Amino acid sequence: MAAFTVRVPDETATRHDQLAEKVDRSRSYMAAQAIEDFVAREEWQLAEIEAGLAEAKRGDFANGRDIAAVVGKYVKSRK
Repeated sequence: MAAFTVRVPDETATRHDQLAEKVDRSRSYMAAQAIEDFVAREEWQLAEIEAGLAEAKRGDFANGRDIAAVVGKYVKSRK
């Protein structure tokens, strides 16, 4: 397992320590969990962006009917 040091503002460190105490976890555990969550979220977001760019390169766009169907699920008609 790798170890490294990060610098955060004092207020963030205090809030981090308070949270760790409330959930009865160590500072190290909480920091590791936060980093793991961040990395997973960033990986997912970048993969989605790359997939969208690949679709755009292929010319795979929604047409007007597709867009209307999605919007129709969430917007009521004024008729």
